[in-house]
Amino acid sequence: MGRVALVTGGTRGIGRAISVALRDAGYKVAANYAGNDEAARRFTEETGIPAYKWSVADYEACKEGVAKVEADLGPVEVLVNNAGITRDATFHKMTPEQWRAVIDTNLNGLFNMTHQVWPGMRERGFGRVINISSINGQKGQIGQANYSAAKAGDLGFTKALALEGAKKGITVNAIAPGYIATDMVMAVPEKIREQIIAQIPVGRLGEPEEIARCVVFLASDEAGFITGSTLTANGGQYMV
Repeated sequence: MGRVALVTGGTRGIGRAISVALRDAGYKVAANYAGNDEAARRFTEETGIPAYKWSVADYEACKEGVAKVEADLGPVEVLVNNAGITRDATFHKMTPEQWRAVIDTNLNGLFNMTHQVWPGMRERGFGRVINISSINGQKGQIGQANYSAAKAGDLGFTKALALEGAKKGITVNAIAPGYIATDMVMAVPEKIREQIIAQIPVGRLGEPEEIARCVVFLASDEAGFITGSTLTANGGQYMV
């Protein structure tokens, strides 16, 4: 049987593509989601991948959720921390609630989820943790002080944890997508999308499946010498 992979925010957008790609690569996949029950139901019907509902911002919910996944599928060997939200506002208008909501999900969520699977990975001598950051965590973005701070924090978390996991056979890496053709981006007015695309040297938005293929590689045995790295997938928009 394949290894068990858990993808947070795994029923829509980039997360859905990651879940499907891992399934197709032979993993037993569980997809976490937080709120859209109808989308999760359709996802499971269409893919056969079970969906589990909890908020990654809630430590105890993560503990219970991971326990349920492991009872159903087995120990989690690959964790993809993909769940994320936006609460955009220019900083002088940003509320404490907007700040906390994004930090709690997009940064604290990595601690809440990884903390549940880390001891088992250490005991078994194998693990893959893949954190989905963002181009805006690398370069910043107007109106996203909360989001950019959280996604930059994801990169620091990745590097520090990679050092701790290296001798235990655990790799920890990040992927920083640029602008991807998800429902959220495609809902942006066409004129604004054109302005975004004009800033991307390859001349187009990325596809969710392109990020998913990055995840499949980093999850593989063949990527065992890669850890603490950030894989940028942004069409050349920002080069590190």
